[in-house]
Amino acid sequence: MTAPAPLIDRFARRITYLRLSVTDRCDLRCAYCMPERMEFLPKAEVLTLEELHRLSLHFIARGVRKIRLTGGEPLVRRDMMELVRALGRKLGDGLDELTLTTNGTRLTEFADDLAAAGVKRINVSLDTLDREAFAKLSRRDMLPQVLEGIAAAKEAGLKVKINAVALKDINEAEIPSLIEWGHGAGHDMTLIEVMPLGEIEGDRFDHYLPLDAVRRDLEKRWTLTDSDARSGGPARYVDIAETGGRLGFITPLTGNFCAGCNRVRVTATGQLYMCLGGEGRVDLRAALRSEDPDGALSECFARAMGEKQERHSFVIDKPGGAPAVSRHMSTTGG
Repeated sequence: MTAPAPLIDRFARRITYLRLSVTDRCDLRCAYCMPERMEFLPKAEVLTLEELHRLSLHFIARGVRKIRLTGGEPLVRRDMMELVRALGRKLGDGLDELTLTTNGTRLTEFADDLAAAGVKRINVSLDTLDREAFAKLSRRDMLPQVLEGIAAAKEAGLKVKINAVALKDINEAEIPSLIEWGHGAGHDMTLIEVMPLGEIEGDRFDHYLPLDAVRRDLEKRWTLTDSDARSGGPARYVDIAETGGRLGFITPLTGNFCAGCNRVRVTATGQLYMCLGGEGRVDLRAALRSEDPDGALSECFARAMGEKQERHSFVIDKPGGAPAVSRHMSTTGG
């Protein structure tokens, strides 16, 4: 039988990386991500674990080699580990890597199970080590649980990368000490520019911190050397001689990285977004639940590759500006 065609868009970019959201729910309420009174999806609209698994197998058959499970917070979903274990069985059989992004609050409970299922490394979102600042930013006093979770992940043998959103006047002054802490604990670090996704209570312009300026400040303190290291995503890395660690920069605003895009995102409701910075989507849930799922999914994939845009157009250039995309990051999948 002829193998299914790989996913290649109209700009000849091969899609090998799927970011799959399993829930839009989260046990934190980070101010730059969502409103305090976030309205979450009805459970009936969310894909079942079986549907998420079937969909993943279709992507693997079409050439996806890496799957990152996201949310919301993926570990708040009941029976989430069933999906992790099922996908872990595809490692070495079409899938090169299975990983996830988490806020760390539940890692103490799940770190050993993740490692046993074949997960080798994870990303943990952590913007500050100051407990008061963490509670204000996330609207939950849970920094101790996050730090315990990171320690549990390391103890379980998971490679941890810390992701921090750079925020002017919030964690700006703390960035060097956060990097020193992360590198001292053996973790890679990545800094991320705040993304204009979804309406929030505040104004993202007030806290937008360009990472080119952050890098210039860090170069006054340390020796940064560009690295060829790649993790399959958009980060570009440097090695820091003085800390002995690696630092990544994700720059959707100051340094567009779309030319090498190898990613698509699927929401917990089965909506395939070809670009984080675009509104274009294809409904995979309807295809999965149709009378001919295989044929319907093939049509969806073909349409998605034909419509995937060349680049996003994120802009934060003035106070009070509308978000570039109306949906929240937690809805899309982090």
